[in-house]
Amino acid sequence: MPENTRNLRDLQVSPLGLGCMGMSFAYGPGDRNESLATLNQAIDDGVTLLDTADMYGNGENERLLAEVLRTRRDEVRIATKFGIVMDENGQVTGIDASPAYAARSVDASLRRLGVDTIDLYYLHRVDSVTPIEETVAAMAEMVRAGKVRHLGLSEASATTLRRANAVHPISAVQTEWSIFSRDIEAEVLPAARELGIGVVPYSPLGRGLLTGAAAAAHDLADDDFRRTLPRWDAANLDANLALVQRIRAIADQVGGTPGQVALGWLLAQGTDVVPIPGTKRRSYLTENLGAVDISLSAEQLAELSSLTPAGDRYRDMGRVKGESVSA
Repeated sequence: MPENTRNLRDLQVSPLGLGCMGMSFAYGPGDRNESLATLNQAIDDGVTLLDTADMYGNGENERLLAEVLRTRRDEVRIATKFGIVMDENGQVTGIDASPAYAARSVDASLRRLGVDTIDLYYLHRVDSVTPIEETVAAMAEMVRAGKVRHLGLSEASATTLRRANAVHPISAVQTEWSIFSRDIEAEVLPAARELGIGVVPYSPLGRGLLTGAAAAAHDLADDDFRRTLPRWDAANLDANLALVQRIRAIADQVGGTPGQVALGWLLAQGTDVVPIPGTKRRSYLTENLGAVDISLSAEQLAELSSLTPAGDRYRDMGRVKGESVSA
């Protein structure tokens, strides 16, 4: 990866981060050794933003990162999240953004990560009970205590961003954004830019759909949560894979892969955009990082922007009672 950097407000990071969720959660069984090798290679290749959350594997993902952070803490910026509550069986039971829960959560994440300070601390989902002002005020106390450096929100509306930023500067909003998921562009993206908040797209490869890697839902592991997503339904999958072929045609024109084109499209949306493609394998990591060298013409960007997938993304705003929650 080139030496250039991007800014999430005043947090400087590499153009692409690494989403670590799949190493411990949601995408079938993981391989601890390969995950650790992927984390180390990412840092070797210039990735400086590692993204995790306390709910990924019920804390296991943070513990996994701790193994790398013991010797490489100064080379990376760590982002983690709190607010989605899980039981001991790994089932989501609700959202809690209360100040008391926030205080317990940050201390628990610091212990699991084995660090003194979290670089970017997100509220994972907005709590419908706790006013966002109360949550952000509690998070601001963490900054003053030296436990956290920068604050973020995940899957927040434009109104919530404005209310939160009025309490304490918000450095980043994390939300799903890809060629196939464009709803951020109507209100959230303009608000973020109005306020100087960086944008961290998760699932920038459409949860793998934009790469064309899985030809059908039956190719997925039994516990892969994508089996629950509308865009992977049999009724929608063929239509979406046909769109991927159009991405592949552009990839052939620029000498890249469909995944690199999908990431290149996002990187071209602005220097305040830092996608965090997730992977647990070194081979995909290498491919993803090659996206920074992809150059797309105005015509190619326009064609990619015109693609409309079949099926909605699920309501990814804090699903509870055993339903899937990701990123």
